[in-house]
Amino acid sequence: MTKADLIAVIEKQANLTPKQSEKVVNICFDSMIQSLYDDERIEIRGFGSFANRNYKAYEGRNPKTGKVVIVEPKKVPFFKVGKELKEMVDDGKEKYVIREA
Repeated sequence: MTKADLIAVIEKQANLTPKQSEKVVNICFDSMIQSLYDDERIEIRGFGSFANRNYKAYEGRNPKTGKVVIVEPKKVPFFKVGKELKEMVDDGKEKYVIREA
């Protein structure tokens, strides 16, 4: 599913215009990005959670030249799938159906 697909589903399910649906999706994503930027954890029960993983600086190697390269410390967003979502996907059954408005 792409962002455009998600916008189309929200448009249909919530009976919104394409512009309104796009705004809803953008607000949601922007809020999640801001939370991760602020180093906050995001938890969506039954779906999963997002959190930053912090990595220290280390010495790496350029695979082509073998030259030592210093890799700066960084934080990377990480998604951990929730138990309910994992079970739904693993079962291969359509337990979750999009409800009509």
